[in-house]
Amino acid sequence: MADSLFTIAGKVALVTGGTSGIGAMIARGLAARGVRTYITGRDRAKAEEAAEAIGAEGGTCIGLAADLAAPDGPKALAQAFAERENRLDLLVNNAGAALASELESSTVEDWDTVLNVNVRAAYFLVQQLLPLLKAAASEENPARIVNIGSIGGLHIPNWEAHSYNVSKAAIHHLTRSLCKTLGKDRITVNAIAPGPFPSRLTDTASDAVRRSVETYIPLGRPGSPEDVQGLVIFLASRAGAYVDGATIPLDGGYIAAL
Repeated sequence: MADSLFTIAGKVALVTGGTSGIGAMIARGLAARGVRTYITGRDRAKAEEAAEAIGAEGGTCIGLAADLAAPDGPKALAQAFAERENRLDLLVNNAGAALASELESSTVEDWDTVLNVNVRAAYFLVQQLLPLLKAAASEENPARIVNIGSIGGLHIPNWEAHSYNVSKAAIHHLTRSLCKTLGKDRITVNAIAPGPFPSRLTDTASDAVRRSVETYIPLGRPGSPEDVQGLVIFLASRAGAYVDGATIPLDGGYIAAL
């Protein structure tokens, strides 16, 4: 018998950057549990292909095109979503960029791209989707926003990734700022700060990452799909309805052991 405390079936979710990596993991976990799940990617054909693959494993997944680096990207995505749905129970701001950001070689263009995708897009997507989030929210069952940050926003790693780390620290702080504003509307805002998970940004099979995991992570392994799915499901369910404004490390103990 399903535990109603963790049931999320019947909800509607939007996961940005959901065609690969952590975003695809989250989307797969939501769709399999009865959530009508939308994912986005810059290329419409790839987004639809990824959505079809996720849906084939169970549930409903729909792919939408979105260029969140563009100033009007969040507005265009919100309009496309609103043409299909009249409410939004869960927004996962996962789309991200990580470009070269060593001090001596950084460019203004790379810096702007990373900050625009990782922070600006998340903020303005919340703004544009606010009516649909409010439509889903209630005293007993708030609408949820989950921002995907990084442990890079909680500490300074041993390599230079200035723009990425700054952007993730900013999304953690934005989480708290939005929490204070949106609580009255019964919308919770939390962030997840993942450690190493397999993605296009992190090759967990490489020797360098494997050695780092073995050295610095108490649990001695990278993250798995079930790890991030479990946390998002918790935050989206009745079990997580009173968690608000938190940034939760999902890192096998990395930050705690520093």
